[in-house]
Amino acid sequence: MNITIVPEYDVPLVALSYAIAVIGSLVALSAARTIVGSDGRINFYSAISAGVALGGIGVWSMHFVGMLAIDLKMGVGYSMYETVISLVAAVVATSAALSYVAKGRKDPRRIAVAGTLLGGGVAVMHYLGMHGMRFGGFVDWSTPVVLLSVVIAIAAASAALWLAFNTNTWRSRILGALVMGVAVCAMHYTGMAAADFICTTANPRAIPSGLAVVSALQMPVWVILLAIGGAFLLATDQILRATALPSR
Repeated sequence: MNITIVPEYDVPLVALSYAIAVIGSLVALSAARTIVGSDGRINFYSAISAGVALGGIGVWSMHFVGMLAIDLKMGVGYSMYETVISLVAAVVATSAALSYVAKGRKDPRRIAVAGTLLGGGVAVMHYLGMHGMRFGGFVDWSTPVVLLSVVIAIAAASAALWLAFNTNTWRSRILGALVMGVAVCAMHYTGMAAADFICTTANPRAIPSGLAVVSALQMPVWVILLAIGGAFLLATDQILRATALPSR
């Protein structure tokens, strides 16, 4: 007998997921301003740093903290294959988007293209991560809500990029990070609203097992440590670089 599960949300973890998205976005948008050097060439170190901060911390870590915030009343595991691929996809997409817009930060067309790439990258990461879920049932998707989640991600990502690259103050950069955090979280939770979780097993609390499948109970510590530790290291590096370079 198939039973539709009504998920419950842990509000403090939802708030933590937004905070992680904002922290990753702030570090990334700060690093993105040094992607293009004075000679017009791409600084690949800054591009990768920005991609790791936004894609790895602001998007990927936020996603799994957001997943921890949901109580499905079922045992849940994650396939490491899809999980790792989703991380790589998020980092590559965000690095490419930030590098592209950095080459012409005042060009609305570049911002639109980069916002589409960035918002699309967030969506790809989310749905790849969802594809890697293992539980005693399946997900029934609402296609219109899935499409809505992608539109939200692209629109908010474009707005965040414009704020980050067309203003020069820390206040505006923080505002851009707050908007980008909204983009990531709005996409995530709208995407979750598109999913009906259908339980098909008599023992829903059983933890899924299999090759390279990690229990959701093992995810919290290392995901949160990765997010906070990575953000701290990248932020420290950007602060040291900023003090060594003339103000832009």
